[in-house]
Amino acid sequence: MQPVTLTAPGSRTLEFGIYRDGDNNLDASQAVTLAQALRTSASDPNIQFTVEDTTGLRIAGGDIVEGRTRTDSFTIADGTVHDAHIGRAQNMARESNLATFVARTLDNAEATGAKQTWIDLVDHGGGDGGGLETHTGAVMSMPNMAKAIADGVALHARAHPEDAGRGVDGIVANQCLMDTMGFADALSHAGVKYLAASPETMVSPGVPSGVAHDIAAHLDDPGAMAHAVTTDVMRTHYGGPHGFGPAAAFDVLDLAPQKLARAEDAIKTFNDSASHAAGDPALRARLRHDIGSVQGMVRFHDATPDMPWHADRPAIAMYRAVASDAALDPALRREASNAADAIGGMLLAHRESARFAPFDGSNYRDAVGPTIHAPLSTRERDPWAPAISETHNAFYVATDQASLADALA
Repeated sequence: MQPVTLTAPGSRTLEFGIYRDGDNNLDASQAVTLAQALRTSASDPNIQFTVEDTTGLRIAGGDIVEGRTRTDSFTIADGTVHDAHIGRAQNMARESNLATFVARTLDNAEATGAKQTWIDLVDHGGGDGGGLETHTGAVMSMPNMAKAIADGVALHARAHPEDAGRGVDGIVANQCLMDTMGFADALSHAGVKYLAASPETMVSPGVPSGVAHDIAAHLDDPGAMAHAVTTDVMRTHYGGPHGFGPAAAFDVLDLAPQKLARAEDAIKTFNDSASHAAGDPALRARLRHDIGSVQGMVRFHDATPDMPWHADRPAIAMYRAVASDAALDPALRREASNAADAIGGMLLAHRESARFAPFDGSNYRDAVGPTIHAPLSTRERDPWAPAISETHNAFYVATDQASLADALA
């Protein structure tokens, strides 16, 4: 479908794409994000939403009922749906489909003169294992998610050379566990500037679409934008007085290439030194103790031992634990501290829950910033591979994370 100029050029400040993969058990609950977008656009004329929604929901007799799965494409502006198109159900876990959506969102951003373009990925997520799960269980790998975004930017530039400088400014991950160093690295290389995501599983419907207003209201102040987004997410409450919040922790990361490079250099330096130090059995035991003292993700009662994300540990807390261990060599402790500081430099804003009720009151005060995949056993390395892998990505390779896992597992 060709983009249509819905308003005069320059009349919007933000194009906010919602890519919702509802062909699974989250269809009904995450459909709320579209109602939120309608309300947000009605109160903020600076925003246009570009939507692709694969869903089985339909309206019948005033009720929402299940029907045949299809893909709806439309825009939302000024509280109204425009240019609706209904087609056959798309495979939202296909890289080319996401790339086409990104290009269409950028086309619409050009048509309305938007100053920024953000994409909201709405579905199941599995951290560095990927996301956008279909009803068959297929997922798009994390590197391919980032590549699809870069491909979509390239598609727009080829079709509109006059607007070739436009890209995706930010990603909102309305998916579980996507606040990771690996995803941050991949998105940064795709030209994305910001990532708003949770390190832990989220409770659907998750991130409210009202964060688009937080972004549009602070286009020239990233710190204020990030604070508004994290506050909005963590203060959202679903389900009435005894309901639930969508996230146990939430961050907005600055993906500036120089910040990612600093963090990756510091992590690699630590990994190389720690791998060498682990040749001493006593030091190996200390490192295993320090890293293991930081609990991984999936901190709720239904978590099963085979879930790979138990090894996804809050990175800053993990490096701080090593840095504070007086039994280790001062140089190694200093390298761990440098890694924590470098990752901290990526944080624009964060909020955590000390007692997250939906997860049995689990404590997330240490979940400040992104996670890093730090397995301490062979079972934890990639238990769902080859279908889902947390280690087959550029960040894991570039930082010698496998060497540390080999030394400690």
